[in-house]
Amino acid sequence: TPVTNTPQLTVMEPQTIYGISKLAGERLCEWYFLKHGIDVRSIRYPGLISYKAEPGGGTTDYAVDIYFQAKRKGSYDCFLEKDTILPMMYMPDALRATVDLMETDAEQIKVRSSYNVAAMSFSPEMISESIKKQLPDFTITYTPDFRQQIAVTWPQSIDDSIARNHWNWKPEYDLDAMTKDMLANIR
Repeated sequence: TPVTNTPQLTVMEPQTIYGISKLAGERLCEWYFLKHGIDVRSIRYPGLISYKAEPGGGTTDYAVDIYFQAKRKGSYDCFLEKDTILPMMYMPDALRATVDLMETDAEQIKVRSSYNVAAMSFSPEMISESIKKQLPDFTITYTPDFRQQIAVTWPQSIDDSIARNHWNWKPEYDLDAMTKDMLANIR
C-alpha cells in the first residue's frame, strides 16, 4: 500500500484489531449491498479532531490532546516522533462529509465498501508550529511510545479523488483554520 496518496483501491493488511475490524466492516457493507441490495454507505475517516471530546489515548489522539495541553499548560509531551505525518480531519468536515454522502442520490454512489475522505496531513512538529502562531510561548517535547510503531504502519496521506468525483466531497478546514477554532473553543 502506498504511504502517500493511499488510493481508494489498494492492498490492505491492517496490523491492529482496530484496523482489522474496520476492514471487516467495509467488506460486510459491500456484501450487504451486493447480496441484498441494501443502500449501505460508509466513509474511511482519517484521524478526527474535535474540541468537544477529550482524547482517549489512541494513536491520532495526540492531535487533540496537544490543543488541550497548549491551553491548560502551555506545553505538550508528544508520544510520536516530531516528523510522523498522519492524515487528519476536523470534526465539522467529518460531519459534513457524512451528511453529504447520505444526501447523495444512490445512482452516484459507486463505492459500497467505504469512501476515502481526506482533509490535511501533518506531523506533531507542524501542528506545534500552527499552535505557536496563536500561542507563541507554547513548547513541545517528544517521548515516543508504542503508538509510534502503530503510526508508521499507517498512510501519511489519502487520495480521496473518488469521493470528490462521485459526490463532490471537499474539506473546508486546513491546519491553521482548525488550530484557530480549536484554541478558541477549548476552555
